[in-house]
Amino acid sequence: MADQVRRYRMSRRAESQEQTRLRITESAVALHGTVGPARTTMSAIAEHAGVRRSTLYRHFPDEAAVFDACSAHWSAAHPIPDPGAWAAIEDADERLRDALAELYGFYAAGAPMLENLLRDESASAIVAERFAIFHRFLEAAREVLLSGRALRGARRRRTEAALGHALAFSTWKSLVSEQGLPTGEAVSLMCSLVDAAQRPDRSNAARRASSAPHGGSP
Repeated sequence: MADQVRRYRMSRRAESQEQTRLRITESAVALHGTVGPARTTMSAIAEHAGVRRSTLYRHFPDEAAVFDACSAHWSAAHPIPDPGAWAAIEDADERLRDALAELYGFYAAGAPMLENLLRDESASAIVAERFAIFHRFLEAAREVLLSGRALRGARRRRTEAALGHALAFSTWKSLVSEQGLPTGEAVSLMCSLVDAAQRPDRSNAARRASSAPHGGSP
């Protein structure tokens, strides 16, 4: 009987500790999504969670540990799109349209947090280090969306720039959040930009044609 009571108490204690850890994590998420990680102190997290600082540090020894727990919790609720799934779409234009629609949906769902993270990169070494994964994601996404377009030289350079612009959070924010475009129209606009970027430069082609030697007598 004593062993059963002891196991019950240990189980209850573990459950209570897990609930406290979750409450602290959710408080960090809430503060990072409102004031931003660079302006979130350990004291503010403890106060928001309703725990003592000593309790906070027992679960998370430093800001990096809190940030990692916060990121894991937020990412579970807002999974980042998988460029590997886009790569399975053979048609490059269809791939781009589907990718932007999914990415812009991700931006819409996580806008406050993403905006704060991007803002705080220059102010927090932890944010800069941990958020580098997002920039690697954007680089991988651009390579997937560039695949199969068979572009070289200036056309490739322009298309890379157009894709990078289309993928950026700031582009979604400007078109959808600030200018009020529906997501579908924003996606179509960026697809048109990429299509224009990959087309041959007509002005250069015209100059080359005009400078080419002509047959016959002057």
